[in-house]
Amino acid sequence: MHSETVAGLPASGIRRFFELLDRAQGVISLAVGQPDFATPAQITNAAAEAMLAGHTGYTSNYGLPELREMLSSQLERLYGVRYNPGNELMLTTGVSEALDIAMRALIDHEDEVLTPEPCYVAYQPVVLMAGARYVPVPTYPEDAFMVTAEAIEQRITSATKAILLGYPSNPTGAVLDRKTMEEIADVARAHDLFVISDELYDRLTYDVEHVCFPTIEGMHERTILLGGFSKAYAMTGWRLGWVAAPPHLLEAMMKIHQYVMMSAPTAAQYAAVEAFASAEEDVRGMVAEYDRRRRMVVARLRAMGLPTVEPRGAFYVFPDIRPTGLDALAFAE
Repeated sequence: MHSETVAGLPASGIRRFFELLDRAQGVISLAVGQPDFATPAQITNAAAEAMLAGHTGYTSNYGLPELREMLSSQLERLYGVRYNPGNELMLTTGVSEALDIAMRALIDHEDEVLTPEPCYVAYQPVVLMAGARYVPVPTYPEDAFMVTAEAIEQRITSATKAILLGYPSNPTGAVLDRKTMEEIADVARAHDLFVISDELYDRLTYDVEHVCFPTIEGMHERTILLGGFSKAYAMTGWRLGWVAAPPHLLEAMMKIHQYVMMSAPTAAQYAAVEAFASAEEDVRGMVAEYDRRRRMVVARLRAMGLPTVEPRGAFYVFPDIRPTGLDALAFAE
């Protein structure tokens, strides 16, 4: 009764954990990547004021011009990478939409997309929904879960079209250093591949600097950069992300975006303007608290006998449960 594509999608393992939680008592859910902080008050107030002022209709398909200007300035200030707010930046309904339309705009049926694993649960489904073949590239705790250029190149075939990267990583907390990125970029250029770089957790790093992938030499023109407001600004429910790409790639994504979404949520865009304008201190405070929790959780897990790589980004910890002899589901149960 439904499509073969949908029938072939894997079920999300997170749903199974939700079912376990429904039966459990006194258990704290760690299943969803969501800050436990409320959105900073001034951001919420800015959205309310915008709505009360009548800003409740659609924006430009690309998003509010002032927000795109601020996003362009932010990327240049943080990473030295410049995007034209007029034709290289677009606001989306969460990074999930940005990922979906990037994949559909770039990938043809039977293309292959290489992705380091463990990775965000939606990466495989979004590749499959685009009609492409998902090719996992394993990473290991011995390498701090950093993918290597060699492992990527070993899996390249004549059908390979793109590399999908998600760093800082959900769920491992891994962060790629510049040297590793440069080696991956060498592989991408040598094989004429695109890179889709999901950098949603770019502001959440500890003791290391985040490196923005399009800053690597020769990669600006072959990288689709994804980001958003959900994690750094505690705005998960506002559903606002963005995509940065060369004009011809952004225009291809716009063709899909204008039909399936029209524009990102207007109130959320006004909230994001305020986030850029006034929330840097809030971000620093949340990052400091995540860092404190990170150290505490890693220490406790290690004390329990679970080898744990200290995460350098995001707000996840990925312990090694192999000493227990259990698989993930059995361990959770």
